[in-house]
Amino acid sequence: MGVEPTESCFAKRLHLDNMSQEQQIVPGISITSSGQATVDPSLADVLFDLAIKLEEPTKLPVDVEHVLAAIVLAARKGELDPNTPLTPDDPAIIEVLVGHVKTVFEQFGGKVGRDD
Repeated sequence: MGVEPTESCFAKRLHLDNMSQEQQIVPGISITSSGQATVDPSLADVLFDLAIKLEEPTKLPVDVEHVLAAIVLAARKGELDPNTPLTPDDPAIIEVLVGHVKTVFEQFGGKVGRDD
C-alpha cells in the first residue's frame, strides 16, 4: 500500500528535505524525501485496527490515511521508535497518535490524500 504525495495542505507542510531517499519511520513504514509513504502490506490490518481504536478517544471518523499521517507526524517529533513495531494494543502508541490525529483534522481538515 503506497500513499502518493499530494498537493494537500498536509503534503505541503510535511518537510522532508533532510531525509535520504527513503527512511524507515517505524518497521514496515518508510517515507521518501518527496513525501511518499510506503507501507508494507502486512501492516494493513494494524493500521485499520489503529483507526478503529483512535475513533473513540478522538471523536473523529479516523481512517488508515489519518493513522498514517499521524504516524509520520509522531515520528518526525521523535515520539515513535523507528525500531519498535506498531501494535493497536499498545496504549502508549494510541496516546501518542491521538493528538496527531486531532492535528490532522484541525490543521488539514482531515484531508490527507489525493481523493479528499
